[in-house]
Amino acid sequence: MYIDIRVPNEKYIAERTQTGLRMERRVLKVLRAFADYRDLTLGDLLEGIVLHALDDKCPFDEDSLQRLKELRKLYDLDLDSSSSHRLSEAGAGGRGKKEMKEKALK
Repeated sequence: MYIDIRVPNEKYIAERTQTGLRMERRVLKVLRAFADYRDLTLGDLLEGIVLHALDDKCPFDEDSLQRLKELRKLYDLDLDSSSSHRLSEAGAGGRGKKEMKEKALK
């Protein structure tokens, strides 16, 4: 049996590094807007999401999930978790803006 002996309000020293990660444009817009809504930096938001995922926990409460749903609609984010391994770069064998608009009109 595992017993959690961590002190509840213990502070941890973080050694952060700058990164130039690339991500789908609409996903980034939603994350930036949500980070701003929660008064967080984008990096702090991403750290929290990843740390929760590594603990197999959902990082969002019901209020946050509702806000994310609204932001997804606002920024036309129609991707979901099933899309994650099927994304390709536009202009690198992927669909460009014109092809994506044509698909949306169908």
